[in-house]
Amino acid sequence: MTIFKNKEGQTALGYGMITAGMIAAATGIGWAFRAVGFPETNIVIVYLLSILMTARFTRGYAYGIAASVIATCAFNYFFTKPYYTLSVSDPTYFITFFVMAVASFITSALTSKVKQNAVEAQEKEAETSALFALTNRLTDAADVADIACITTDAIGGIMNCRAACLCFDETGQPEQSFVQQQSANKQVRRKVDDPAELRHRIEGLRTACEMGDEFWDWPIYGREAILGLLRIPRQTAETMTEPQRRLLRSMIESTALAMDRFRSAQAQQRSREETVQERYRSNLLRAISHDLRTPLSGIMGTSEMLMDMTDQADPRYAMAQGVHRDADWLHSLVENILSLTRLQDGRLTITKQPEAAEEVVGGAVEHMTKRYPDYEITVGVPDEVLIVPMDAKLIEQVLINLLDNAVKHSPPGREISVSALEDREKRAAVFTVSDRGSGIAAEDLPHIFQMFYTTRSGTADAQRGVGLGLPICEAIVKAHGGAIRGRNRADGPGAEFVFTLPMEGQNDGKQE
Repeated sequence: MTIFKNKEGQTALGYGMITAGMIAAATGIGWAFRAVGFPETNIVIVYLLSILMTARFTRGYAYGIAASVIATCAFNYFFTKPYYTLSVSDPTYFITFFVMAVASFITSALTSKVKQNAVEAQEKEAETSALFALTNRLTDAADVADIACITTDAIGGIMNCRAACLCFDETGQPEQSFVQQQSANKQVRRKVDDPAELRHRIEGLRTACEMGDEFWDWPIYGREAILGLLRIPRQTAETMTEPQRRLLRSMIESTALAMDRFRSAQAQQRSREETVQERYRSNLLRAISHDLRTPLSGIMGTSEMLMDMTDQADPRYAMAQGVHRDADWLHSLVENILSLTRLQDGRLTITKQPEAAEEVVGGAVEHMTKRYPDYEITVGVPDEVLIVPMDAKLIEQVLINLLDNAVKHSPPGREISVSALEDREKRAAVFTVSDRGSGIAAEDLPHIFQMFYTTRSGTADAQRGVGLGLPICEAIVKAHGGAIRGRNRADGPGAEFVFTLPMEGQNDGKQE
């Protein structure tokens, strides 16, 4: 259905003929009235009626005003003495002419205004009906491509043209083809000649539309990015009226809302699916980790017994030692996985107690010395006892993970150190773990605290990491209200990790 067509359809010549015909008819009726002896006031009324009819059947104010002037002159010429001249013998006729002209102007203006209001009301009614029909159809759309087809069909029918619609993907790139209306019941897909060049033109757009050789393209903007283009053939776009442009903008907005709703629904569905998958993965990791704990503890205990029962010169001692080392590594990995699942489920409980920092550091160093007897770890703590509110078990796990990371990237004999001190200005305890290993590659620095991210180091032990230690350290430190960062050492090769814990807020309560 095509709307907003010019219902009168007459040309300026036609309007002029209507105006002349109305004045001529009024003059003829005036002669008849004079012949039968009617007073001049009746003739004036007839002329006023002709002006009213002229305003009704012509377009705009010009013809009504012209009819008012011509009618006044015709009344003077044909019906006032001396006849057939524009001169006036009786001065009182000037009052008659003035009143007649004013009444004619007012009548013409009011009639034109009423007619204009009626036309605007019809246009708004047509616009509302078209938007309502489009919105109803869009609610049943299955996907973005279906929305494009519905919009193309609706606008093509309303504008009586071969409209088209090009969709953009979620990355903001134009698709390789677009849908175009060929006829009332047929749509075709056409290939986009140069999607990159088209996207460049739209990004640099400074007007309401992009005026191309074949199409004028109106962007369909979403809340965050461009969703597509509404394409109107150039011949149709050049002759569009303002009401048609207003309707087109409204329909584009309705299309944008429908596309936005669909993409939001897709994103929510993906989020729900990812949440379910993450929950399944966490449950699986938790179950596997719990099942591995018991046999690993048995393997570690048995290997320790074999080492105690075997002379160190015996080759079997080295085998038992290797089994114990690998089992201990697996046990540490299982603990990290369990900590990861607790973090993801929000069940990591922080129980802060006033603890001596040197005891926590000493426990972590003792654990690492047993696991890696070939490495020496230097400890630096203040002479005075440093009491820090923390969950000792979790902070010890942080230190173990950082020391384990240092050992993995440092050959035996290289310096590895851990220290704790108090920053009185910031009222925080500062823990530092440093090494003289290969350091952290520049491309890895922004990602070292990401889950499952492993560095591209070429050291032999680097492949044994699974990218859980540092993210868990960060989560535990942040849960304490502190901060952690990693960097390369400024005084030579190697890396260092520094984390801080606030000295205030000591309590025995539990914090999530």
